[in-house]
Amino acid sequence: MVSIAIAEKVEEVTIPQPISLDEWANNPPSGGIEWVNGNLIEKTGMTLQHGRVQSRVARHWGNHIESSGIGGEVYTEVPCRTLEQGRRPDVAYLPAELLTQYGDLSTLPQSFPLIAEVISPTDVANEVFAKASEYLRSGCQEVWLIFTEERLIVVLTQDSRKIYVADEAIASTVLEGFVMSVNNLLGV
Repeated sequence: MVSIAIAEKVEEVTIPQPISLDEWANNPPSGGIEWVNGNLIEKTGMTLQHGRVQSRVARHWGNHIESSGIGGEVYTEVPCRTLEQGRRPDVAYLPAELLTQYGDLSTLPQSFPLIAEVISPTDVANEVFAKASEYLRSGCQEVWLIFTEERLIVVLTQDSRKIYVADEAIASTVLEGFVMSVNNLLGV
């Protein structure tokens, strides 16, 4: 326990003990906690706009997998393990074959094949791109970095980096047949 004096009032704060990546993966803590470089880090900086865009992406991806019949599942804020960290992508797609293999685990033991990260105003650019590279090194095939205020989406794969804006159509190589304009996806 640590005592913190606040205006003559003493408040006790429990600081969690460090845990291993395996412990995090086997029993992931709730509340958006990621395991980064040996530390438990709470994802912060989410705004109403962030939540709205996260929900829209999940809904559009989910509608597509149902209407196209390709199967699989779309998730928000669920734990996965990369080669280095324990992460919780904002939106992630798990194809049917991986859903059958891993769908009952508490943590996906690899990156999701398709991931979208909605960039918050408090996010740092080099950390966002480092996280995308981490996903790609850990089995992810496609990462979408969604910059809501700038109204643009950066799509990264092993072989390419593309930027989409406004009325440009964004297509996914993982989510077969998915095509939508940036403005429609972001709700402009």
